[in-house]
Amino acid sequence: MDNRVLSILSRQFPTETAAANEIINLQSILALPKGTEHFLTDIHGEDEQFLHVLKNGSGTVRRKVDAVLGEIRSPEYRRRLATLIYYPSEKLELIRSGMTPDELYDWYIETLRDLVEVAKNVSSKYTRAKVRRSIGEEYRYVVEELITEKEAVKDKKRYYKEILRSIVDIGKADEIIITLCNLIQRLVVDHLHIIGDIYDRGPGPHFIMDTLLNYHSVDVVWGNHDVVWMGAFCGNAACIANVIRMSVRYGNLGVIEDGYGINLLPLAAFAMKYYDGSDLSRFHLKENNRGEFFDMEKLESQMYKAITIMQFKAEGQLIKRNPDFWMDGQLLLDKIDPDNGTVTIDGVKYPMSDTDLPTADPADPYSFTPEEEQVMKQLIYGFANSEKLKKHIRFLYENGSLYRVYNGNLLYHGCVPLNEDMTFAHSAVGGEDTYGRRMYDLLEDYARKAFYAPAGSEIQIKGGDVLWYLWCGPKSPSYGRSKMTTFERVFIEDKAAHKEVKDPYYRFIETDEKAADMILKEFGLESGHSHIINGHVPVEIKNGQTPVKAGGKVLIIDGGFSRAYHAKTGIAGYTLAIDSHGMWLVEHDQFESKEDAIKRETDIVSDTLTVENFERRMYVEDTDEGKRLQEEIYDLIDLLSWYRSGYGKG
Repeated sequence: MDNRVLSILSRQFPTETAAANEIINLQSILALPKGTEHFLTDIHGEDEQFLHVLKNGSGTVRRKVDAVLGEIRSPEYRRRLATLIYYPSEKLELIRSGMTPDELYDWYIETLRDLVEVAKNVSSKYTRAKVRRSIGEEYRYVVEELITEKEAVKDKKRYYKEILRSIVDIGKADEIIITLCNLIQRLVVDHLHIIGDIYDRGPGPHFIMDTLLNYHSVDVVWGNHDVVWMGAFCGNAACIANVIRMSVRYGNLGVIEDGYGINLLPLAAFAMKYYDGSDLSRFHLKENNRGEFFDMEKLESQMYKAITIMQFKAEGQLIKRNPDFWMDGQLLLDKIDPDNGTVTIDGVKYPMSDTDLPTADPADPYSFTPEEEQVMKQLIYGFANSEKLKKHIRFLYENGSLYRVYNGNLLYHGCVPLNEDMTFAHSAVGGEDTYGRRMYDLLEDYARKAFYAPAGSEIQIKGGDVLWYLWCGPKSPSYGRSKMTTFERVFIEDKAAHKEVKDPYYRFIETDEKAADMILKEFGLESGHSHIINGHVPVEIKNGQTPVKAGGKVLIIDGGFSRAYHAKTGIAGYTLAIDSHGMWLVEHDQFESKEDAIKRETDIVSDTLTVENFERRMYVEDTDEGKRLQEEIYDLIDLLSWYRSGYGKG
């Protein structure tokens, strides 16, 4: 390392002693066990279930409670303690209401003692400095004193017992319990991976995003339902129309209006004017989450139809200006024969179930009417000027990507497009022939330009179009199907027209380890202990499907987190955890409600499947973070030599 770089480094470590202390600190961190990684995917706006899984660490909290207290506490007691850790404030209120003062006093002492033991266990793999930072500031000293061994104290039991009694006597038991519970939650999971599809279907994606913004360590792989929201914020009309159509279909316009403060009144007024009396039989809402506003269903069906027609127009305009997308086959408004009530798709003529399209001009089907143009301008303005949405989308860009290589595993949402002969499929998006990793990199580069390039510039508009392509394009790695048949499903009864062909990737990874090895190698990983972890396609466990593919090298962990998929999959999702000993999949039962979990102490972990037990325990030195720390150590050793050589001023 040259003297100029060493001089810059010396500003952070201005003395030989400072450099030496940091080397010792980093070397000690490398010797600690690897922290637990937690993987979730396809959350789809189910905020209550998401928060519960986050709190229980996919069963990690209960595993720790059982490991520490399994021999001395009953299963019922351990279940109650785990629920207390998940929801300390709410559970405390229930417990207090059902006990006499004397019973509560004894319960406080017992519970504090057990929480301290669990906290000691979960903090053992971290440095004291990291544990200290994880404790709520108000009671940091007290909690640190409780969980730190005092070797010099002869009668340790008496020492700690007096601390606990003092806490209860002065009326601070609740606060200390809450602090300990939050500490345990914080330390059982070191890093969280979200592998796509935070948005759509469920009622609370904005609440999920708020939680992620404040989570201690997280990264996100973009799913196709995320990129369409990213495109909507970036002003892409086709993305905006898709977002609104899905929101109204699932009865979730409250996410847009209340969650993000985007005004939909112009769309509502337009729909009432032009779609009053229109055939709405194909535009019933799939779900209604508005409760007392159920009488708005007719208006929302009108809005549903109006925005759907606007979507097809916006997509048609987008496809025409992007010949490199090769999607002309999805231009269907101009294939409608209104006189005969048919539409021709791929040479096949289908009867249409609805030909009442009040704002579609057969002579110019892809142009917005002046009123639609005005509505779309107002919607673009609303999405672009939502401060909360801006904060959430910025988070996705700063903490997310289309794929991620992390600790020897490859994470992506959908697939790596393949041909029928198991070679990599090529894409021409952007006028460049790409495949595999380069395809991912190029598409992500365009996706970032939609947010970071000057608004309205040619490259920014192209970036927004690519975000839409990632949502539904035929070679989109985040979508993974031949096409999205929204038009066909809305207007054609014949299910033959609804077919969306899955990418050959999904067939090969069922059993073929060669496909997995080829993909891992393409992304710079060797087979060995590396895995592909992705979601996107729900695993139908009730039909005998398994999330473990390609001899254990591929893990598809979408088991139907969204309520919309529960009937199809038979469960409520998979999650994955990797700690220093191995990796395991967790199968979840359907989540009823937060209230049910607190009162009945129900959990949603129904089964655990060990994927791999490591041959030896993994340490920080074996991780990507460990490699980074080792590089820092090398630099600091150079700095130490520089000081000792007399060049430095230390």
